[in-house]
Amino acid sequence: MEARKFVSGAQVLGSRPVAGKGDRFRRYEDVSEESIQVMVHTFYGCIREHPRLGEIFTRRLDGRWEEHLAKMETFWQSVLLKNGAYKGKPVPAHLKQKELVHSDYGVWLEVFRPVVRELYVPDLADEVIMVAERIAQSLWLATFGLAGTTPPPELSITTDAWRSAC
Repeated sequence: MEARKFVSGAQVLGSRPVAGKGDRFRRYEDVSEESIQVMVHTFYGCIREHPRLGEIFTRRLDGRWEEHLAKMETFWQSVLLKNGAYKGKPVPAHLKQKELVHSDYGVWLEVFRPVVRELYVPDLADEVIMVAERIAQSLWLATFGLAGTTPPPELSITTDAWRSAC
């Protein structure tokens, strides 16, 4: 399995988790297929427990969680490793989700950010989060935006105190 470092736009071979001072587990220095798999499964484990988003995902994915997790792994591989693995169309898929409300993309990021911060070293986590925020902004605009609309501030990186994942 080939892994690439995803720091400042550079991609360098090699992947290894590193121990962070006081961390409860090791953090990845690089984005790799392995770290993406851990990120996706950890994140969706948290989503399943979330009072609002968990219900939405469970209604949509009951009996199909493994299929969705595999699809999300290929999506994030395409985004972060630029390997072209994902062939889906996220905007139409999200437009079908009629139960989504204006704040749901911000809530999604509230769950996503701490997961990524726990899994990756800080600079890399910030880069992955910024990519996720651009995706959330794009999906929010496609779902709720009108011409000239600006996405809400909760869809941009915050400097809030670090929180642990779910």
